[in-house]
Amino acid sequence: MSSTKYTLRKMILSAMFLALALVLPFLTGQIPQIGNKLCPMHIPVILCGFFCGPFYAVIVGVLSPLLRFSLFGMPILMPTGIAMSFELAAYGLVSALLYKLLPKRKPYIYVSLICAMLIGRIIWGIASVIICGIGNSEFGWTAFITGGFINAIPGMIIQIILIPVLVMTLNKYTANNN
Repeated sequence: MSSTKYTLRKMILSAMFLALALVLPFLTGQIPQIGNKLCPMHIPVILCGFFCGPFYAVIVGVLSPLLRFSLFGMPILMPTGIAMSFELAAYGLVSALLYKLLPKRKPYIYVSLICAMLIGRIIWGIASVIICGIGNSEFGWTAFITGGFINAIPGMIIQIILIPVLVMTLNKYTANNN
């Protein structure tokens, strides 16, 4: 595949992943008790990392919450949307870099995904501490563990089940069609 065609393909896929990050929260938002716990914006950004590389995944990760706020008013920009931009950028970057560096086998897809999930949540915590510190509100250890891990368990389970299956299936499909 030529370089221009390859770049165009990544741009189109990135636009699709960005669109998915904007619309998936509508599906889960209908269930207020667990809607935000399903982390619907995370899945397209992580997939963008696997399929488009770090550059595009970081852009999609940063833009997703900001664009969603601009278009639909959610997530609230401060502190949630800004912290999410850092978090999602980290998801995209880490998943893309590890997937690029590690062998393209099933266990390493899980390694890339889980590392991205952990590092993204740590980045979210750091961003939240800084943003809340600027705004003179508290963000402590309990808020970090609750917001980053306990409340996100349903979303983490969905990501661990869904993303590797999608990556392996789409890789198999593209390998057969090339």
